[in-house]
Amino acid sequence: MIFKYGIDKLTINKIIALADGKIHGELTFEAIQKIEKSRKKVEKIVSKRKAVYGINTGFGPLCDVQISSTETNDLQKNLLLTHAVGVGKNIDKQLSKIMLICKVQALCQGFSGVRLSLIKRIIYFIKNDLIPTVPIQGSVGASGDLAPLSHLFLPIIGEGEFWIDNKIISAKKVLKSHQLDIIQLEAKEGLGLINGTQFILSHVISGLKKMEYLLDLADVCGAMSVEGYNGSSSPFKKELHEIRPFEGSIIVAERMRNLFKNSQNMFSHENCERVQDPYSMRCIPQVHGASRNAYSHLLELAEIEMNSVTDNPIILSESEAISGGNFHGQLLAMAIDYCSIAVSELGNISDRRCYLLLEGKYGLPRLLTNNGGLNSGFMIPQYTTAALVSENKSLCFPPSSDSIPTSLGQEDHVSMGSISSRQFNQILKNLEKILAIELMYAAQALEFRRPNTFSKIIEQNHAIIREKVKKLEDDRLLKDDINKIIDMVENKKFKV
Repeated sequence: MIFKYGIDKLTINKIIALADGKIHGELTFEAIQKIEKSRKKVEKIVSKRKAVYGINTGFGPLCDVQISSTETNDLQKNLLLTHAVGVGKNIDKQLSKIMLICKVQALCQGFSGVRLSLIKRIIYFIKNDLIPTVPIQGSVGASGDLAPLSHLFLPIIGEGEFWIDNKIISAKKVLKSHQLDIIQLEAKEGLGLINGTQFILSHVISGLKKMEYLLDLADVCGAMSVEGYNGSSSPFKKELHEIRPFEGSIIVAERMRNLFKNSQNMFSHENCERVQDPYSMRCIPQVHGASRNAYSHLLELAEIEMNSVTDNPIILSESEAISGGNFHGQLLAMAIDYCSIAVSELGNISDRRCYLLLEGKYGLPRLLTNNGGLNSGFMIPQYTTAALVSENKSLCFPPSSDSIPTSLGQEDHVSMGSISSRQFNQILKNLEKILAIELMYAAQALEFRRPNTFSKIIEQNHAIIREKVKKLEDDRLLKDDINKIIDMVENKKFKV
């Protein structure tokens, strides 16, 4: 399958497929025409010697300093060198690759004024898995992700480093081995490369892909816990959710009904005297559904962003280059922070369900062990979920609510979206661990409902757990059990 840069619409699945090499990105004649037309406009502007930001002026607070035509190329090179000030460990290689793909898509829209040869070089990097290293810290999420993108494109001018397999190799050495010349940047190209939101966007794409699975898995965890708790299925009835028709809660309620389908265990206590369950069991559609709504909102915005032009200035004509604010990350940052809260809440309610399974009610032994006293059973893993939940709450502080002026006040409001996107992924990693522990608890609780059987999908997931983690009879080291289930969650082994 071929993806046409600048012509076709990117989606999260297409980006992941491009990054994994399952589909290939190409330049079509139509895209090439747009690129070359835009470049000719820049060259026309340069020939007129009129001061135009990003083309023949300094940057940021130096925008009032005009640069001579002979110095323009040095200006663009210096831009990359001086802005490559990121710190900390490098982001994952996959994230850097996604950044490259998103940048090519933006440049191919025909408003950035860079040369075709420059775009072809980036595509060569993607196709040959020559992925530059990018430090994780240093972007304020406005003026574009300047520092990360500078690092990303240093190899074009022979600086910086590449990931080669899992090793880091100097760009000079790699370019030489591929017989690639260093590209001399020309007017507008340095700024075209480093202005944009691709660092934020790559983290959002990665996070949303993970969240898509965890939303479904959270429903599975909830259903298994409800079954283990001998909870009621009535809060998930279609009629209840039709009279408050939020999309997320309708989806979750339907999924829960399917997860309880043909459950002998659920039928066995259908007419019991219990009036209602605690909220963490009863309100799964409303809580999980709210998180789904947040996911849908961020997904919509991310797919707009990955098909947008986010550098500056934008080249509209031979006489008009608009210096605007399409690089500003606020449009994504606020939605990311909202989605971080949504992910955190999935963990919050999961921890509460774990706690309920330990209480020793409705036929379950306290701490999910028949030999309490000598054995502590599953007492302590809930400490871990509580710790992770608390950590996630602290990570939910919204970076988008903060702004520190930079560039001598020229850039006096920034989004901090890069921090938002990184926190979003940290919270998701913690959620994987929380859900893994709930799966361990729920699987144990189901053992006490035998010989009753459950829906096909719950039985399948119970079997997947038991392949690696046996029922707890007497106390044993639980760390290995937990890590085995975390590994299964991370590798999407469960049926959702």
